[in-house]
Amino acid sequence: MTTSDKPASPSKKPTHLAYHIRENAKQEEFWTRIGCAWPHSDGQGFNVELETVPLNGRVTLRVASTTSN
Repeated sequence: MTTSDKPASPSKKPTHLAYHIRENAKQEEFWTRIGCAWPHSDGQGFNVELETVPLNGRVTLRVASTTSN
């Protein structure tokens, strides 16, 4: 791992949360939190840590808010 691939500080909370989004037949969306992300120290990318990998649907990253669990 190069220096730029490391998170800015491993002890800090993630800046983004990863969600798996899937739709049912009624076009309703279901969001499941599956991981998080930290920016690289050079600001040119993110380290993404996923707890599971979805087989369908999509993955989206959202800015972590202070009210997110």
